[in-house]
Amino acid sequence: MIGPDTVVIVTGATAGIGRATALRFAAAGARLGLIARDAEALQALADELTSRRTNAAFQPVDVADADAVFAAAARLSEALGPPDIWVNDAMLTVFSPVAEITPAEFKRVTEATYLGVVHGTMAALQHMRPLGRGQIINIGSALAYRGIPLQAAYCGAKHAIRGFTASLRTELEHDKSPIKVSIIELPAMNTPQFDWARTRLPRQPKPMGTIYQPEAAAEAVFQAAVRGVREYWVGWSTLLTIAGNMVAPPLLDRILARSAVDGQQTKEPVTAGRRDNLQAPVTELHRTHGSFDRAARPKAFYISGYVARAAIVAAGAAVFFVIGVAIGSLAA
Repeated sequence: MIGPDTVVIVTGATAGIGRATALRFAAAGARLGLIARDAEALQALADELTSRRTNAAFQPVDVADADAVFAAAARLSEALGPPDIWVNDAMLTVFSPVAEITPAEFKRVTEATYLGVVHGTMAALQHMRPLGRGQIINIGSALAYRGIPLQAAYCGAKHAIRGFTASLRTELEHDKSPIKVSIIELPAMNTPQFDWARTRLPRQPKPMGTIYQPEAAAEAVFQAAVRGVREYWVGWSTLLTIAGNMVAPPLLDRILARSAVDGQQTKEPVTAGRRDNLQAPVTELHRTHGSFDRAARPKAFYISGYVARAAIVAAGAAVFFVIGVAIGSLAA
């Protein structure tokens, strides 16, 4: 059960899914440790949580800095107690074709989005292993299974998170550790990333496909913590994307090549002097929702990845069985 004795640390806590996740655990009475780059935004969120009688502490940290993450984990553990749940959510992206993104930009996205998860996980393990308990929850994406144009750095980082998470699970299994590791694969979300991500597109970036509110993701994270679920696929679009890539990746290549470049842009041109958060936070844009409230759905279906894979395999087997029976009947 999640309650006043539960300590939850969330990275990327000041906006979007991280902020929604912090508020969801706070509603259940947990103590919150907040990690993000922007001290002002962290203070504002901590004040909001305190006004709701939540015990909250924060550390302004760039998750790309491993030593800073380890130090922040130690300070938050001193203030709140050792973490029971650690949620790795911090991320950065750049909207750009591979031919136009710079190596420095690609490195920056990788260090924050992928290595930030690695650093957070290592910090969590330092405090969880001596106690023999805890849960690490990594925020993944449908794009961890299916890369799309214009976000190669982000898609690569999410693929890496999935591989890293799988490797960690096997090590914990080998050690017979009770520490749990979960990953939440998400669809398009209405977060501020589309308002502050660096872009080389002619028009403003937007989420592609069915869009969900961050609270839908936060609920899946919360339920994964309550139930100890290994993996959740959130939203029908995530299920269809992963299943489609399993069955017909070349077809998906062609569909995305035709639709995903324009599909990730609004009709509005990128404004001159548009600020981005790649190297430094944009304080005034720290909020839970992005600019697509009208299109975003407040709730999302979510399913265990294990159950979803079994259903896909069963459906495929059933199709081949029917085809086999039909061929056999024709040959008889």
